[in-house]
Amino acid sequence: MQIKVCGITRLTDLEMLIANEVDYAGFIFYERSPRFAGNRMDARSVRETEGIRKVGVFVNASMEQVLRTVVDYGLNLVQLHGDETPEFCAAVRTKVAVIKAFRIGSNVNWEKEVAPYSAVTDYFLFDTASEKGYGGTGDRFNWELLQQYPYSHPFLLSGGIAPGQEAEISALQLPALFAVDINSKFEDSPGLKNEEKVTGFVAALRSAILPAKAKI
Repeated sequence: MQIKVCGITRLTDLEMLIANEVDYAGFIFYERSPRFAGNRMDARSVRETEGIRKVGVFVNASMEQVLRTVVDYGLNLVQLHGDETPEFCAAVRTKVAVIKAFRIGSNVNWEKEVAPYSAVTDYFLFDTASEKGYGGTGDRFNWELLQQYPYSHPFLLSGGIAPGQEAEISALQLPALFAVDINSKFEDSPGLKNEEKVTGFVAALRSAILPAKAKI
């Protein structure tokens, strides 16, 4: 299972992720987020960093802003976390790989809400619906809802994942789950990652997954 750490605002944290062989680093380009990277991360430094896939997170941004940021920061993927239409996703995907995020509440209408995006995205991401904002809330939705996920389209699990949940995550019987996305539960303050928590989670999740694979 792959790992994405979102809300990166310091080059030292990015380097820490690379040292731990984390798969994806997420940079939030939503100005209302306390983890807004646009005024905290030097574009050239991010662009020239290698050894990790870089994901830009956008909320209802214009096409121009998304594509300009992709070039400036050398992004490998974009995560569209707002109310973007399938047509918008399709247009962005002609330039860069797309993750479409969905905010999960008490139930999900897979056919109506999610299916229209299957052909125009590379991955889905399921986060927690919250009045606090678009992601990074620290709240967790009911993972049991994912047992009814009817598609093979790969997705990332997000929303309130915390240290100590590694065994629970590794035990999930969800064939399309290919990555977890961690953020606020691994910080000292918004945008400032706690190296011990991130490093411990990465090691523990990988250790938990190996025995789980052996049983299959």
